[in-house]
Amino acid sequence: MMLPPSVSFSSSAHSTSESEFDQISHAASEKTKTAILLMNLGGPEKQEHVQDFLLRLFSDRDLIKLPLQEYAAQYIARTRTPKIKEQYQEIGGGSPILSWTRKQGTMMEKILDQISPETAPHKHYIAFRYAAPLTSEALEQMKADGIERAIAFTQYPQYSCTTTGSSMNELYRHLKKQDPENKIKWSVIDRWHSHQGLVQAVANHINKALASYPAEERDNVVILFSAHSLPMSTIYKGDAYTTEVAATVDRVMQQLGYSNPYRLVWQSQVGPKPWMGPRTDKAILGLGAKGHNNQLLVPIAFTSDHIETLFELDLEYGEEAHKAGITGLKRAESLNADPVFVQAMADIVKSHLKGADASPVSKQFTVRCPGCTNDTCKDMRDHFKSQTPLSG
Repeated sequence: MMLPPSVSFSSSAHSTSESEFDQISHAASEKTKTAILLMNLGGPEKQEHVQDFLLRLFSDRDLIKLPLQEYAAQYIARTRTPKIKEQYQEIGGGSPILSWTRKQGTMMEKILDQISPETAPHKHYIAFRYAAPLTSEALEQMKADGIERAIAFTQYPQYSCTTTGSSMNELYRHLKKQDPENKIKWSVIDRWHSHQGLVQAVANHINKALASYPAEERDNVVILFSAHSLPMSTIYKGDAYTTEVAATVDRVMQQLGYSNPYRLVWQSQVGPKPWMGPRTDKAILGLGAKGHNNQLLVPIAFTSDHIETLFELDLEYGEEAHKAGITGLKRAESLNADPVFVQAMADIVKSHLKGADASPVSKQFTVRCPGCTNDTCKDMRDHFKSQTPLSG
């Protein structure tokens, strides 16, 4: 089942590749004063990139630990590639996440130059964990540009060791190789799950989607906030992700005045081990069986469209709902290049810059999961906690 036209996106979102790197040039005479490294998982832009993307993903021991991981990752990537290629073909051939991140970064730069002239000019770079531009590529470009001051800005609003933690560990590993003299001074934005701008942007998108339902049915639409699930073994270690996602949901519902019934549900589980639930697809069907025909899916942990919204939510779960006779399933638009959301990004960076001289990292970032056994997590935190003030 294709969802309503209000949630479709132009194919032009896939076609903005000027180079392998995500860099927007400033005037050559204007040296960048503040670099913002936007970190996310990434996605393959082309079909031929899918297997490499999967190989990097299943090789990441911060994300998943497998016996004989080097060989297991190669086997899983090779066997899953044909199916994943088909899924990307269904959404236009490749992931739009790089295009959306470029747009977000460029818009954010312009706002920051206006609202924080003392730290201007600003320039964004992109470090994807599993697809180009990779962290090593971003650092290479930053060093070539002579960057001396940088902010590692996670694009996961809610912190998890499997997402932001993995990206930060990767950044730390490459900094040891590519900047051993510590010429670039860093600070970290590691989470922003309750920022009012994020909350407002999500609430706006929900209100827009709710307006598409008949007025007499609108207040009874069940809002399903969907986030990527985590293995229970990760949650048991003390990972903050599930509680921070729940906090975002509560803030959004406060903004909406608790106008509708709602649930937090979890998608994208893989493998036989227990994961956080309830599963999004089963929640849709279970609510439908109980008479709730009108349901609104809201991506709550993603800042832009990618395969988990365009294929999993829109097509896969949409088709399952259609077969079950659920005709009122819709999806709120993803944040993408929403001006309210991008303004929030800029505000987060500006506020961070004001406090970075006192501490380059947040209080929460200094605490590892109680059950953490990864020494890299400790070393990485020690490195970024010890960064010198950014002023001067």
